[in-house]
Amino acid sequence: MPLKNTAARFGAMTISLHWVMAMGIVGMFASGLWIERLDYYSELYQIVPHWHKSIGVVMVALMLMRLLWRLSHVYPSAISTHKPYEKIVSKIIQWIFYAAVLSMFASGYFITTAKGQPLIIFGDVSIPAIISSSANIEDIAGSVHKYSGFAIIGLAVLHALAALKHHFIDKDKTLLRMFGHH
Repeated sequence: MPLKNTAARFGAMTISLHWVMAMGIVGMFASGLWIERLDYYSELYQIVPHWHKSIGVVMVALMLMRLLWRLSHVYPSAISTHKPYEKIVSKIIQWIFYAAVLSMFASGYFITTAKGQPLIIFGDVSIPAIISSSANIEDIAGSVHKYSGFAIIGLAVLHALAALKHHFIDKDKTLLRMFGHH
């Protein structure tokens, strides 16, 4: 399978980024739910949030890489049997995904840095705070982070259901293309 996309098929880079991001997003959502349930006295109270933040930064780097790849390379045409509304909805959902993941990063960053402290990832890397202190920013960012997470998961479920609909009902190759078939 070629690394780059062609007009007819997704390349290895697009497919890899798609599935790594899919697994990462589900994992990040699950860890976020877990963090909400951690007790202050739990030995995991510091560990799980640290890894959530660290992996979150990796996820946003991957999303930026995916977005740059998408903008700088050919994107396969939709399958000819797709209805016009399916093509439009598909594009809208993809761009909402990009925006929502970037919103997740921005809100997560502001939750962590709202008091002027840097975001520390992987124990050593420090991303400085861009604000020193702001009333209510942590609460607002927390709400944005939470609702963005649920929106992303909701969109992911719709995305998966649409792929399954294409595979089992329409019997087209939409789903198979994201596994490298054309």
